[in-house]
Amino acid sequence: MTTRREVLGDAHVDRAVARTTGFTADFQDLITRYAWGEIWNRPGLDRRTRSCVTLTAMVAGGHHDELAMHVRAALRNGLTRDEIKEVLLQTAIYCGVPAANSAFAVAQRVLSEIDERE
Repeated sequence: MTTRREVLGDAHVDRAVARTTGFTADFQDLITRYAWGEIWNRPGLDRRTRSCVTLTAMVAGGHHDELAMHVRAALRNGLTRDEIKEVLLQTAIYCGVPAANSAFAVAQRVLSEIDERE
């Protein structure tokens, strides 16, 4: 749970835990142990690189809610706004311009929300 909290932030994790039901508990356990325990803690890639890969995967899969969450995580993992922009530009070539267009809209919304809070 430590890595999940470090990458996604306490507020996000607390909301996910609070929404856990008997039906979703096994899934929450699965992603906490495997995604956040096993994969995000492997020594082969640093968190910045994992964030770049994850952003790309979210764009490729059209997972906009998850993309928004991982834009925030990428900032927490040390990526700059310009680096996030470069990742999204890269996705335009390999995932398609419509996918990147949607991703830029999601990222812009997240960045604007962050700016408004600060």
